[in-house]
Amino acid sequence: GLFIWHLKSPGVRQIPCPFLHLCHVANDRLITFQYFNFLKRMYVTQCNKDLSQQAKPKSDPVASPFHELQQLDQEKKIIHKIRPILPVPQPLSEPSSRNGLREMKSAAETEDSLTAVRAESKEDRQWKEMKLQLEDLPGILARLSKIKLTALVVSTASAGFAMAPVPFDLTCFLLASLGTGLASCAANSINQFFEVPFDSNMNRTKNRPLVRGQISPLLAVCFAASCGVPGIALLTLGVNPLTGALGAFNIFLYTCCYTPMKRMSIANTWVGAVVGAIPPVMGWTAATGSLDAGALLLGGILYSWQFPHFNALSWGLREDYSRGGYCMMSVTHPGLCRRVALRHCVALVGLSTLAPVLDITTWTFPIISLPINLYISYLGFRFYRDADRSSSRKLFFCSLWHLPMLLLVMFTCKKSFLEKEDKGDLLGGSHGRAMEIKLP
Repeated sequence: GLFIWHLKSPGVRQIPCPFLHLCHVANDRLITFQYFNFLKRMYVTQCNKDLSQQAKPKSDPVASPFHELQQLDQEKKIIHKIRPILPVPQPLSEPSSRNGLREMKSAAETEDSLTAVRAESKEDRQWKEMKLQLEDLPGILARLSKIKLTALVVSTASAGFAMAPVPFDLTCFLLASLGTGLASCAANSINQFFEVPFDSNMNRTKNRPLVRGQISPLLAVCFAASCGVPGIALLTLGVNPLTGALGAFNIFLYTCCYTPMKRMSIANTWVGAVVGAIPPVMGWTAATGSLDAGALLLGGILYSWQFPHFNALSWGLREDYSRGGYCMMSVTHPGLCRRVALRHCVALVGLSTLAPVLDITTWTFPIISLPINLYISYLGFRFYRDADRSSSRKLFFCSLWHLPMLLLVMFTCKKSFLEKEDKGDLLGGSHGRAMEIKLP
């Protein structure tokens, strides 16, 4: 109120009219400190025109160094090509001219050889039908039948025949070995026939005969039939029907169960282990004509041995198996792969202990075989713990010599047939005496 009254005093005439107008307007309102500052700024800007902000003209933009570089790059660079000065021809002597001609001829020959090599490389890249030569046919058929795997199958069947508690019959042994080998060749050939599109994606199998087109599928099937039919006929007619039935069942299990299951489930490993366990059983039945506890024990040893052998092998081929579309334990269940390998390594110790209990070997067999069984169990534990390529490779190579050594030790500790016959005679004689004592 005092401020308004002071404005109405006699000194009001000296104050400019706009400020008085603003004060009259502010008299009807509540004057605050912010509003007073606003009025002050309005008075200053209206009375002093020089204090108002004026727009300054923009200065010319400074050229950046990048722009200058771009302008320099855009400028055309004129490069004058300097032509080489040809040497002045000089008269050549006869030996120098001959050397020059020789050099020219060698250069022409090298050019011709380079063009020939380029033409050959172009021809190799092009698709062409491979012609089958008769001299190459045995090697192709050997790779088609997986001759190394077939040799392992025949050797395990021979071990089963040798472990049987009967006198050794050479004719029966040869017929059983030949029939088992032919059945294995047939099964392996049919397996490759079914897996051509998948083997072509794997580095390990891309050079197989059917994948490379070295042999036609019809010829592969005919070869499988020419091996399978005589092989089963030899086992059935030349040995005994039980061995022939086991051979036919093994071919069916390998080609119709194991082969398609490799792309469906990890259970294919267990089915494949059964396939590998049947050959020693076939050797036992070929010698005895019956399935005994010894045949089942040999089959169990081969069954357990295959898990550390194959799991260690598949661990280093995981990329190949995944690229080929195979459902392997090492690809989908790596922890289970290592546990199963270790479990069956330890199982070999127990199965070796059962041999003297079943009266197949003496008690020296589990003692002598204990070091090699403990060593493969140790490598199985290393593979389970480390889970790398080095441990898997060591376990795989150990399995290669472990099985033949174990079978050899088992054969050396086998109980002879004469001891069992004498033991049976003693038991029969004591039983007869007891019967005689009981009779009146």
